[in-house]
Amino acid sequence: MNKIEVERIAQSIERICGQIACVYDADILTAICKGKEKETSPRSIAAMETLVQNAQIAVEERIPICQDTGLAIVYLKIGQEVVLTGGSLYEAVNRGVRNGYLGHYLRASSVDDPIYERKNTKDNTPAIIYTDIVDGDTVEVSVMAKGFGSENKSALKMLTPADGEQGVIDFVCDTVAKAGPNACPPFVIGVGVGGTFDSCAVMAKKALLRPVSVSNADERYADLENRLLDKINAMHIGPMGFHGNTTALKVQVEYAPTHIAGLPVAVNMCCHVCRHGSEVIE
Repeated sequence: MNKIEVERIAQSIERICGQIACVYDADILTAICKGKEKETSPRSIAAMETLVQNAQIAVEERIPICQDTGLAIVYLKIGQEVVLTGGSLYEAVNRGVRNGYLGHYLRASSVDDPIYERKNTKDNTPAIIYTDIVDGDTVEVSVMAKGFGSENKSALKMLTPADGEQGVIDFVCDTVAKAGPNACPPFVIGVGVGGTFDSCAVMAKKALLRPVSVSNADERYADLENRLLDKINAMHIGPMGFHGNTTALKVQVEYAPTHIAGLPVAVNMCCHVCRHGSEVIE
């Protein structure tokens, strides 16, 4: 058995929060640069150049890429040979988020109640926490900082099996069309297919953790990702809504077994600031 103190998890989360707020993933920045080469209009070219310049300034001055530094979503893959010591795991997770946001002067965006008082918790806690028990003796910590300009344009629909692939394509494209420029394109789009009402949405968000340079391992779903991307870019919403050729950088599809009577589909919209990072604690 491998003993791991929960404080190490807190420290990992704190580091990741500071890093992802100010530094683009290399694959996202590469995708933006490639997208810029496909643009033809002065406005869309200027929009993509501005994104690259903004990324450079964020790194050089160690300031957030976007003023919306997101709601903290933490994914933990805990090896079944791990023994966690030193206190509460969830308290450690929230301590890491708190220290990460306060220590790096990131905007606190969490409110304690969604309808009535809506008081800001002032430290971006509590985090949304997902835990998976896996083989092994390590803990993999992944943090996503999810902004809500794009999150608010996400959607889920319970299709029927008769709707088939075309029903999935139509729903994804309709969701993107309704989002338009308000979700800050170019997008990274997570799509969950199958499972249940709740697990489908979890899949769609988790899909955003996958590098945009990596397609689904199943060739059928990789092909679906490519066809969805082509259809979405053909909408010409374009960078920041300037009617260019790059409406999305990547569509990421994940799937799971489902009921014989169902075909759930969830679309998690994400802007070009698709912030996430991971560390493995041994």
